[in-house]
Amino acid sequence: MASATGIPESRNQNEGRGEDEPLLGRAGDASQQEDQGLQFNFVIGTAVIAQVGIWILTATIWASVFVQPLMLFSAHPLLNSAGILLTTQAILLLQPTHTPKQKKQGTNIHAVLNLTSILTLIAALVVIEYNKIAHNGAHFESPHAILGLITYILFFLQAIVGVAQYYTPGLFGSTENAKSIYKYHRMSGYVLLVLSLVTIAAATQTGFNKNILHIQLWAVVAASVIILVGVLPRIKKQKLGL
Repeated sequence: MASATGIPESRNQNEGRGEDEPLLGRAGDASQQEDQGLQFNFVIGTAVIAQVGIWILTATIWASVFVQPLMLFSAHPLLNSAGILLTTQAILLLQPTHTPKQKKQGTNIHAVLNLTSILTLIAALVVIEYNKIAHNGAHFESPHAILGLITYILFFLQAIVGVAQYYTPGLFGSTENAKSIYKYHRMSGYVLLVLSLVTIAAATQTGFNKNILHIQLWAVVAASVIILVGVLPRIKKQKLGL
């Protein structure tokens, strides 16, 4: 639409996108353009910052594991960090979507990434439990172990609810009922990401890390802050019902 001067009103270009305003920045700063592929969502806006943080965190953990002799337990931190890496990518992918087509495509890939993440986390849980049983170790005593168990459980619940509300909305009575809890799924996803990072930080205080891996708490905290600086500003306020 043009103004009285004949100059197009750029203000109107973003109207109609009810989910286009991020927590920080202007409307459209963290939105997928209609002619862009989903792959660009991994780097739109502050996503690049989040990518730097999650890859630093993953590389720090993997490097610390591979410089030591490998054992069964080695798979636990490797699988857990891979799971959080995949979850972060799933979040970054879906955040910028706003048209029905983008949301459908993004949600399908989001689900695949998170399903893969859940499988790696299950494998990590199986490894640590088998290792504990094989060595008559204590279960769920350290802050890391307790936080880890809580995180695993919440991940599973998050995945179950997410799949059910999108792919089988009839379980909630109607599609509209299922859509009404989307915002809670999104909120809990961000809370779960923070909890995962706190759990990783707690792992640096375990005896195995202090004696074998030597992953530094400050390195995990720094990488976690970078991740959140990249992820949180891209949150769309309207998608959270704000």
